[in-house]
Formats: sequence, structure tokens, C-alpha cells
Amino acid sequence: MLAAVVKGFVLGIMLSISVGPVIFSIIKQSIINGRKGGFYFIAGVSASDISLVLVCNVFTTLFGMLMAHETTIGVAGSIFLVVMGIYTIFFKKIPIPDEQNKHVSPSFRKRDAAAIFFSGYFMNTLNPGAFLFWFAAGAAIIEDANKTPHPLPYKIIVFTTCLLVVLLADVAKVLFAGKIREKLTAHIMGIINKISGLILLGFGVALMLGILL
Repeated sequence: MLAAVVKGFVLGIMLSISVGPVIFSIIKQSIINGRKGGFYFIAGVSASDISLVLVCNVFTTLFGMLMAHETTIGVAGSIFLVVMGIYTIFFKKIPIPDEQNKHVSPSFRKRDAAAIFFSGYFMNTLNPGAFLFWFAAGAAIIEDANKTPHPLPYKIIVFTTCLLVVLLADVAKVLFAGKIREKLTAHIMGIINKISGLILLGFGVALMLGILL
């Protein structure tokens, strides 16, 4: 089963280093809301990845039906990213820690934690890039090159390894962003928030144009 571990590891690295709105959002959440906020966010992203894996493997018919509506899903994901970008740029309030509390992760109410968790979940789920990645990866893992189905243990090892690699990479991003957070001023944190919103808006517009044109 070494081949399954290697395949899962490679897929996990590919997904971890892919440039998209989620990676920037992980860093932004960690910088603005501290490590706890970053961990809530990546928990939502991981839950989304697990959901996509389950749909890919357990509900293969449903996954095929979803892929038949790839354009609709892409448009919905693009609109979601655009709305998130506009909200982040113009409306979102940034909790700026003072110098004494800059090293302390802020406390969260349950609804705040849930909001961060589900923002990560839906941002990843409605991201057409993530959806297409799991479709391509699922097709490669479920069957071999000769269209022969892989045994269940093989698929479990590949997907589990892949998900663990992605989760560990996301945790590393949160920890790295936490180190940066300790050195930032309120002004710079505000700029980071605006840049994050522009990135979300840009990805959403680019995806929309790519789908429609």
C-alpha cells in the first residue's frame, strides 16, 4: 500500500500549494482573528473536503449529476466569491487587538465560531477549483488506468493521506500567519483585509468571465 500513501501525499501537496481564494482566506482569518479563528476556518475547509470526498465515492450518481451542472455550480461559486469580496472590502469590521493583547488569541462566542467555520466550509465547497480537483482526483483514485476499480482499502489510504496532508499544511499556514500577526499594526491589518477582499472579488470575476465567455 506504499503506492497509495505516495499517491495521497502527492495529491495533498498539489492541493495545498494550489493558489486560490481559500489559501488567502486562511492567512487573513489567522492574522485578523488569531490562531483560534484560523483553526475554526480550516476546520470548515476540511469538513468541506471530506464532504466532497464522500460525494465522490459514496454518492457517485449524485456526483455525476452535479458535474452535469458544472456551469451552474461555477456561476454560484463565482457569485459567492464576489459577494464575499465586496463584503470584506466595504462592510466587514476588523477586530484590531491592542498591543497588550496582540499575542493573545481573541475569544469567540459560539455563533462567531460557527460563522467562521461555515464561511470556510462554503468558500471551499463553492470554489469551482476545489470541486474540479476532487472530481479529477476521484476519477484517478477510484479506478486505475485500465478502468479497473481499486480495492476499498487502497481508496481509503489515498484519500485519508491526501486529507491529512492538506490539513497539516493548513495548520502550518495558520501558525505562520500567527507569527506575522504579532508584528502587525492596525493600519497594516486593515490593508491586509482590503487585499483579501480584492483577491476574493478578483477570483470571483475571473471565474465568472471564464465560465460565461
